[in-house]
Amino acid sequence: MTETTADRTRRLGAKGARTRQRILDAAEAVFVEYGYHDASVVKITETAGVAQGTFYIYFPGKHELFAELVDDLNRRVRRAMARAADGHPTRLAAERAGFAAYFDFVGEHPGLYRIMRQAEFVAPEQLRRHYDRIVSGYSARLAAAMDSGEIPRGDSELMAWSLMGLGEMVGMRWVLWQQHDSVPAAVLASTGEIVARILGVPDPHVAGPEAADRPARDHTR
Repeated sequence: MTETTADRTRRLGAKGARTRQRILDAAEAVFVEYGYHDASVVKITETAGVAQGTFYIYFPGKHELFAELVDDLNRRVRRAMARAADGHPTRLAAERAGFAAYFDFVGEHPGLYRIMRQAEFVAPEQLRRHYDRIVSGYSARLAAAMDSGEIPRGDSELMAWSLMGLGEMVGMRWVLWQQHDSVPAAVLASTGEIVARILGVPDPHVAGPEAADRPARDHTR
């Protein structure tokens, strides 16, 4: 039976898990700087501060490492968003917190976008799984809010994809391209207003029914 990466990590224990994560962190930096095709195991191991032989204890090769990096980033961004959204009294409050956590994560890991763009060609199955995993849990939580009557009933999967696309594009425009640690406060507030409209619920941060007709804020900077 073939031993998986996760099996090897469990066998090697906590120290092995730390070394494996160092390699993944180094791979993130190297793949972002050089791109998949120009990145090498030598560059990755030098950045991680480990021997080449150590690398092959954890990963069969560069492609398998890249695929695991996509999965690793996916787990980490989902964990950050879930932790931020947990415990809020309303779906809208949870959404606001989750979006803020996503933008913060992008600020800490701007390479997320570049890795996922490369994955479209290098590891398309992992890219599809990245989005499917996010939408799966997202759609289930939205469906639960619909079932409870908190938000109007609709297509929870389509709503999840729409909200995910909103977050990804706003993060690209105001975090990645602007090289910020997160989105500006005004952009975050306006994003929350848009989310409220997608959910079909009133936004307590917007005062009065006339707010929908007010001039749009200037977010060009």
